[in-house]
Amino acid sequence: MEICVDSLESAKNAVEGGATRLEVCSALSKGGLTPTPGVIKQIRTFARIPLYAMIRIRDGNFVYTDEEKDAMLHDLMILKDHCVDGFVFGALTLDYEIDIVICKKIISAACPLPVTFNRAFDLTTDPFKSLEILANLGFKRILTSGQKSTAVEGLKLIKTLVQKSYNYGIIIMPGAGITKNNISKIIESGAKEFHASAKQKKRVIHDIKSIKMGIDEENFVNITDKELVKELVTVIKTQCIDS
Repeated sequence: MEICVDSLESAKNAVEGGATRLEVCSALSKGGLTPTPGVIKQIRTFARIPLYAMIRIRDGNFVYTDEEKDAMLHDLMILKDHCVDGFVFGALTLDYEIDIVICKKIISAACPLPVTFNRAFDLTTDPFKSLEILANLGFKRILTSGQKSTAVEGLKLIKTLVQKSYNYGIIIMPGAGITKNNISKIIESGAKEFHASAKQKKRVIHDIKSIKMGIDEENFVNITDKELVKELVTVIKTQCIDS
């Protein structure tokens, strides 16, 4: 059970809830951006599970300029020196194909650490061709919602991808909209790894002036809920043992 987090509080809750890996980001409200070295260092003081750092310079599409690519490679090298266990990255060309050139550079720079290809995969024109390319490039796993808004909606494609992934030695990890109410159905895809944020809204206590400071919803922020993580982990353990 990989939990994506963008704060120390969320990371602590995920660890206490039984997460087996953290995807560490900033700005999950933007789909997840590169975290700071300080956040990684601080999480490492209490987390003994693997930490994968998102490498994504901005929100929006996954087509990057040369300058953005250079910046992300630089970020990767800095975070590699801060005891991360892997990375999450994705890049596409203008015609929605895998950007092979930058992906090769990322894999090389990350070596020997593993790299997960992010949900940029869900925008590619041919998921099966992309699966083969990513496996040949050396990616460890693919995070996907089956090219739909949620993993439940994309379950049919996810099942096929899982079956085909055995031929390529790459892991298919369903993610997007996974909850305690639908994870049992998603497990039926045959996948062995799962990705969620397990978040709940937490009320923000403002100072006396109550000036809005960039929070998407003025009085709330999203924080990983320890009990939700526990419930997801329990379902996975129970269903996998039974199967």
